[in-house]
Amino acid sequence: MTGFDALMLSFDEPLADKLHARLQRVLGLQAKRLHGVHGMRRAYRLAAEVVDAEQFLLADGDFVIDAEFPAGAIEPLAEGVSLRVWRAVNPLNGLVYGYGGLKLVRRSALRELGEAVDVLAALPGRIEFSAEVAGTTRINQSPYHAWKAGFRECAMLARGSEYGMSDSQSAARIAAWTSAGQGEFAAYATAGAREGVAFAGEAARDVGRFEALNDPSWLSERFAAAHGEQAVAG
Repeated sequence: MTGFDALMLSFDEPLADKLHARLQRVLGLQAKRLHGVHGMRRAYRLAAEVVDAEQFLLADGDFVIDAEFPAGAIEPLAEGVSLRVWRAVNPLNGLVYGYGGLKLVRRSALRELGEAVDVLAALPGRIEFSAEVAGTTRINQSPYHAWKAGFRECAMLARGSEYGMSDSQSAARIAAWTSAGQGEFAAYATAGAREGVAFAGEAARDVGRFEALNDPSWLSERFAAAHGEQAVAG
């Protein structure tokens, strides 16, 4: 793979170190790391200053790249495209879509990031979604991380997709998230999903409240209030 940089954006995920090492092995290059930045919009903007190439691969701290992902066959973004998203498997509910997937993004686009709750939806230019599955999103690294994943995603889906997803697609994904899942800490992800839908209903008349979904302190406090401090620590 030539012409691209790579970066893992992590915050507090327990397995991030191991997943970063795996990312580097599969991609065959030295992937940079940006860790612990408070606020997702700020983190993405800082990511643009950390990388050296205009187009770079971006992975979350809970992304498990597939060992067979064909990194050497990645095509650069076409003119006018700011982001490509590869799909990821959700291990708790079986959904396979762009949530938590690997991304190829333009550094210049991140520098012009607009305003959206789902931060990357505010990139200038077109976004394309690959049908290829790049790995697994390991959202269930702790009770808190599983809950947070369900809460944020379903709050945004219930609010209305900022990527142009149809209402029926959003409803189907909410149904999968809010049904009983399988795997470690699945019950927390399900609880988070249901609470996220409820939050979207509460915040519908005050859209500014949705910005809290990008505030890790607020999310941690909300989880602790509902599920206990001990569960936050995992």
